[in-house]
Amino acid sequence: MPDLDQDGGWLLTLDDTPQSYVDLGDPTHLEFEYTRRLGHLVDALAPAGEPLDALHLGGGALTVPRYLAATRPGSRQRVVEVDGPLLALIEERLPWQGPGVDITTTVADARAALAAAPAGSADLVLADVFHGSRTPAHLTSVEFLRHAAAVLRPGGCYAANLADGPPLAFARAQAATLRAVFPHTCLVAEPSVLRRRRYGNIVLIGSDRPLPVRELSRLLAADPFPARLCDEDELTALVGRTRPVLDEDAEASPPPPAGAFSVG
Repeated sequence: MPDLDQDGGWLLTLDDTPQSYVDLGDPTHLEFEYTRRLGHLVDALAPAGEPLDALHLGGGALTVPRYLAATRPGSRQRVVEVDGPLLALIEERLPWQGPGVDITTTVADARAALAAAPAGSADLVLADVFHGSRTPAHLTSVEFLRHAAAVLRPGGCYAANLADGPPLAFARAQAATLRAVFPHTCLVAEPSVLRRRRYGNIVLIGSDRPLPVRELSRLLAADPFPARLCDEDELTALVGRTRPVLDEDAEASPPPPAGAFSVG
């Protein structure tokens, strides 16, 4: 649907759930709060303008790949999306090609594509995969994250956009799973979500090297709706005795409450 208040703005919805927003005139315009948080991570990972090699699991309308291409020209990016007709629709209606844009797309299951990706081939792996409004179970385990860690170069970063609500059982389990694979981790979410007052997006970030938490916290604090970064110590307290998720007991993320992401 076109955004009547923003020339060039488009909203993609799937099964009545807002999925992506893109601005064809300005790819640095990140409308959704969680995409701004992912954009801040992209900004904090390396000196301004330095190209990155990125693997995106989940395509949608390619909001974050467009942002990365605009802010870090020359970046090599691959987008994996299981929905081939969706990719074809986006390419037809919201094309992303342009000078300095190196984005290739693959129609495949995210985990299968990740397992087949060359070792040490990416600076950044971003997972933003939803089946309807839920993260599929096979993308929530230690085994899945080990594939992601293998694809990353030394110092590379993995980030996942998830969603959860009170009592944050899924988020705690995913944080425990992340910590079982990556030695350096953090979590980003709105304070009201962390206080277990409402359902919302949660971004989990992991690396084999210390993360740019100070710079990322500064960027998050400047947002219209500031998010809070939980560092490793706070994440330890959040996780408590929650055990990492293995393939054998993996479950999809909980469904959102009625009307959480609906479009009027």
